[in-house]
Amino acid sequence: MKTFAERVRAVVRKISKGKTMTYAQVARAAGRPRAARGVGAIMRSNYDERIPCHRVVRSDGKLGGYNRGGTGRKRTILKKEGVYEW
Repeated sequence: MKTFAERVRAVVRKISKGKTMTYAQVARAAGRPRAARGVGAIMRSNYDERIPCHRVVRSDGKLGGYNRGGTGRKRTILKKEGVYEW
């Protein structure tokens, strides 16, 4: 059986370019609907470029952190991918 972290990474890996999911949506899809903060912790320690953690955002409409350049970099990447919410 996969760990929660493995399930989270698998869910995030499937987020298409130009799309986003909230931390809560990822937690739900990974089987632990109350673990949004856990998703954040997993994404914070993700340095695997095959896992597009920049596509995971906060439920309140804010971007959330990004460990590879901060929120400014996250916003730039999302805009390049066609996400214009920020």
